[in-house]
Amino acid sequence: MTQASAPYSRAPTRERPRRIVYRTLGRRHGPITRLMSPGDLGEVLKPFVFLDLFDMEGASVPALGLHPHSGIATVTHLFEGSVRYEDTTGATGVLPEGGVEWFKAGHGAWHGGGAGDSGRTRGFQLWVALPPEHELGPVESIYQAPEQVARDGPARVLVGAYGAAASSLEAPSSMTYLALRLKAGESWRYQPPADHTVAWMALGKGRLATPERVSAGELVGFEPGETAIDLFAEADTEFVLGSAVAHPHDLVLGYYSVHTSPASLAAGEGRIGEIGAWLRKEGRLRA
Repeated sequence: MTQASAPYSRAPTRERPRRIVYRTLGRRHGPITRLMSPGDLGEVLKPFVFLDLFDMEGASVPALGLHPHSGIATVTHLFEGSVRYEDTTGATGVLPEGGVEWFKAGHGAWHGGGAGDSGRTRGFQLWVALPPEHELGPVESIYQAPEQVARDGPARVLVGAYGAAASSLEAPSSMTYLALRLKAGESWRYQPPADHTVAWMALGKGRLATPERVSAGELVGFEPGETAIDLFAEADTEFVLGSAVAHPHDLVLGYYSVHTSPASLAAGEGRIGEIGAWLRKEGRLRA
């Protein structure tokens, strides 16, 4: 995590541009780049606490066996390819390009996945920290086909609302999470809701000017505020962008869990331990 570099100026604007105050290329582990974790930028950008960028080819797609979560919701979106999924609600299937996986782990659940039906797979997985009234609530797993994802212009609305479009997913707090494609030479403006002081974006492909330049593989965090974010695509670009009301709670961390207190973490980890014991008894987990 580094402080932002000097601005890259493209053209004068009528108001001061929203400044980038953090930027990172994350840490790469094979085909997956960890751009944000609860122990670094997740503390700054909460409720958004974790982001992986993945770009995988055929046999390089890791088989992610069943693993637990509690206290968070995961949101997975694919710009290309497909992935297989399963979870302990009984859901199984293939998430296609343009689809969205919403897995609200609440008081505790397990999920996993692996290679889908295509050669290359590219996309992002986000974790959202849940507020106290949701962190020990029921599990919710929803898998949306591309045609079920609301759109406004170039923006797919993964969570929340933008323009005339609204996601059918029920966000645990006030937030917007979008996936966009812009062609070289296109401009786009994001005006966050009045109370969304947290804002960030991450590029999977291409290059944008804000007017500061942001390149493929980067995550950038904007200064707190409600100022609009103006973007100009210097190349064909794919990216995700999030904004939200700041999460006012501490992040109490387990290995796969994020909660707001030690007591809720203990409850969540206790529940996922019980499910793990059942999975082992069923022969679905290694001892």
